[in-house]
Amino acid sequence: MELRRYWQIIWKRWWIVIGLVLLTGVVSALAMPARQPMYQARLRVTVGIKPEERGPTTYTYDRYYTWLTSEYLIDSFSELVKSQAFADDVSARLAGANPPIHVPAGAIQGATVSEQLHRILTITITWPNPEELRAIADAAVRALREENAKYFAQLGTERADIYVIDAPTISPVGPGLRERLDLPIRLFLALVAGVALAFLLDYLDLSVRGKEDVEAMGLAVLGQIPARRRFPWGRQRM
Repeated sequence: MELRRYWQIIWKRWWIVIGLVLLTGVVSALAMPARQPMYQARLRVTVGIKPEERGPTTYTYDRYYTWLTSEYLIDSFSELVKSQAFADDVSARLAGANPPIHVPAGAIQGATVSEQLHRILTITITWPNPEELRAIADAAVRALREENAKYFAQLGTERADIYVIDAPTISPVGPGLRERLDLPIRLFLALVAGVALAFLLDYLDLSVRGKEDVEAMGLAVLGQIPARRRFPWGRQRM
């Protein structure tokens, strides 16, 4: 019986619930800024160390330290690509290109993300312009290859090599999970608020709406006039 009563409350003020949902949808659609297309460049690199020349007193397992050094370097490179020094080098290379591309180093630093798995470094750069993104990715690869001795002076000028496993690939970035769920969550909250408002108005309404209200006041109901049906196929309310 209570569920039927709840439904009657919602049905009586359905226009409040539906209107609030529609109003929220329209306002959200008008207030949401146009989504700017974004693109990502992903490339994977690994670092190799040239082993020292073997002399007559070199043990055969000395190459183990070369592999171990490479693993340490890839850990360092994952942080290097997010540094201000690396972003400055990439920005300088873009400014010296033909035609020059002027991109602040801070913007490059904020758009670059690196992930390291075993001895492979994945670099992801997010940018709104695909042509500029291609140039930034290529400049980043050249900076890694040609400037690594500057970042790691202890290696010398000919010891570290950067191997590009996967060349930069440009792909559009779809909307994130938060962006996809933003409007549905707003509509759901508007629906909940509309139902709550309908129940609040019903609670504040002191008029007598049926025999239940009369019986709640301790009065006996002798009879009632049936309500006129709104639709021919609708159930007659008593």
